[in-house]
Amino acid sequence: MSETKYHIPLSSPDITEREIEAVVEVMKSGTLSLGPKLPEFEKAIADYAGIKHAVAVNSGTSGLHLCVRALGLKPGDEVITTSFSFIASANCVIFEGAKPVFIDIDPVDMNFNIDQIEGAITEKTKAIVAVHAFGMPVDMVRVMEVARKHNLAVIEDACEAIGAMIKDGNEWKMAGTFGDCALYAFYPNKQITTGEGGIIITDNDEIARLCVSMRNQGRDAGMGWLAHARLGYNYRLSDMSCALGTVQVSRLGEILPKRAEVAARYTKLFEEELPEVVLPCPDPENLKRSWFVYVIQLPKQYSGDQRNALITHLRGIGIGCNQYFSPIHLQPFYVREYGWKRGDLPVTEYMGDHSMSIPFFNKLSLEDQKIVVSEIKKWLKENPA
Repeated sequence: MSETKYHIPLSSPDITEREIEAVVEVMKSGTLSLGPKLPEFEKAIADYAGIKHAVAVNSGTSGLHLCVRALGLKPGDEVITTSFSFIASANCVIFEGAKPVFIDIDPVDMNFNIDQIEGAITEKTKAIVAVHAFGMPVDMVRVMEVARKHNLAVIEDACEAIGAMIKDGNEWKMAGTFGDCALYAFYPNKQITTGEGGIIITDNDEIARLCVSMRNQGRDAGMGWLAHARLGYNYRLSDMSCALGTVQVSRLGEILPKRAEVAARYTKLFEEELPEVVLPCPDPENLKRSWFVYVIQLPKQYSGDQRNALITHLRGIGIGCNQYFSPIHLQPFYVREYGWKRGDLPVTEYMGDHSMSIPFFNKLSLEDQKIVVSEIKKWLKENPA
């Protein structure tokens, strides 16, 4: 196999000796699960978010599932959400037999269009799953106004948005602290990582109690290992992951500014070299993004097939990139089960055809960023729309 021209990954976790030492310490302790590092990590997240409870689980998907169960969603219920997301934010609803109802997205920030929520509400609507896409928070003040008016539960999928902020009156609050419950996730491409893992955050005592029980096979506090109060799952997060996560949380004040700096460099390079490419929108006055990925849009005259060809080309020369996102409603399962079709969500579909993520991580060098922009510019010049 021939060597690729470059070696620029799409993402890379920021791991230091502190994280490695913390994980090794757990491995030497002999207590690898349900040990002291679990509550330590949960407290670190709860303190960071300024919220009462944090319940660590083995993935963001698992956490979303437990939130749906804790809220009592059931077959026949409808949940309003976005199709422009990772598929777990809709699948978690289906796990319990409820139905996701998609609304279109805003073409600027790529989050769901809040103006469309009320038009999608029926007598079966029981909840909203608000997804903070790419680390840009949804205006949860507006979402909560609609939810309270119609007595709807709210789950915040903040899996991509730890550290994002939303202004509520004169006060800035963390994304994830507005709804009944929320999720942060820690896959290695996220702002911080536990390898695999996620965490539910909530101020609701009963939701927290149920999620703690259900993540550990339905056991209640004080019950024996073979006693089970309710249906539960093995959604536990290991102490090794928790130790890694605790150090990562302590470094968020260092990590998030690094990511913002990398994003700012990209923006400057594209504005100078490729002004026709559409870049992530600036933060509005009431929202502060936590940079998760850097997603660009090809000019509108390019087709989805051409975007895919560019992705294939970049990967072929060793530059990581990906489609971000492929609309959930056009996935084969959703088309087959719910009858969604192209044309139902035009803005979502347009973004699905034109957007792509490029290499983005804390330690990405300016030199590699210049290479990425240069190679995209070269391909666009050689492959006009």
